[in-house]
Amino acid sequence: MNVRQSPMDIDALIAIDMHTHAEVSVRDPQDPSVFQEAAQKYFKHQHPRPTIPEIAAYYRERKIACVIFSVDGQRARGIKPVSNEEVAELAAENADIMIPFASIDPGRGEQGVREARRLIDSFGVKGFKFHPQFQEFYSNDRAVYPLYEVIAEAGLPALFHTGHSGMGTGLPGGGGIRLKYGNPMDVDDVAVDFPSMPIVLAHPSWPWQDEALSICLHKPQVYIDLSGWSPKYFPPQLIQYANTQLRKKVLFGTDFPLITPDRWLADFQNIDIRPEVRPLILKENAIDLLKLRA
Repeated sequence: MNVRQSPMDIDALIAIDMHTHAEVSVRDPQDPSVFQEAAQKYFKHQHPRPTIPEIAAYYRERKIACVIFSVDGQRARGIKPVSNEEVAELAAENADIMIPFASIDPGRGEQGVREARRLIDSFGVKGFKFHPQFQEFYSNDRAVYPLYEVIAEAGLPALFHTGHSGMGTGLPGGGGIRLKYGNPMDVDDVAVDFPSMPIVLAHPSWPWQDEALSICLHKPQVYIDLSGWSPKYFPPQLIQYANTQLRKKVLFGTDFPLITPDRWLADFQNIDIRPEVRPLILKENAIDLLKLRA
């Protein structure tokens, strides 16, 4: 019998990881995809892929909360993701440490819009993850707007992969992944048209880092998460803005399991982030974005 954990003790946490992946289903196990294998090679990650309960135990041991999601690439890539229902239900069983986001391929049209409403109303998801390169869509395609309308109405954040992608790196033709979909300037249109919907630009957005910083500076509801890179590789302008004008809009994230919080936090200690800014990045900004305090 599953044991539901106590509610999240925010004050006891040392950090909140805004970007962790559910890649292994305990209900419907699948073999690793060619994209997952390529990403593991790209990130030099050779550890076994964990299930959601194993991720929860790992983060609980470290007193770090995590936002967790799968990526719905079934239409575009023929890869069956861990279901949103499994993510939400197992996150609820580990609510002391996990915050569930959902992933819906915008190409699912009206069926995806209905699915988003159901996941919000019946499963309590707290945000939505989009991967335009993997799901093959432009973020500012008006056909996606009905899905954003549901998210905005619920007051939930939308997290967009931006910049380069480890998915497909090294495969012939990049595995069919088109990097053009990762330009954050497309998300700028979404920020204009949905000013009440919090938006997270995931990852240092190389080769469009300056664009991402400009969008985050210009649009009050836009944040940047620092996942997908070791901090020792952060470009100088990202560190500069994280320390100053964007100090309340930059978020800790790893891309677990490809980058572990142990590695990320160790490298974060060695970059030039002001002492008063570190707790904002590691936890306080995420608390504000996710409305975790009553």
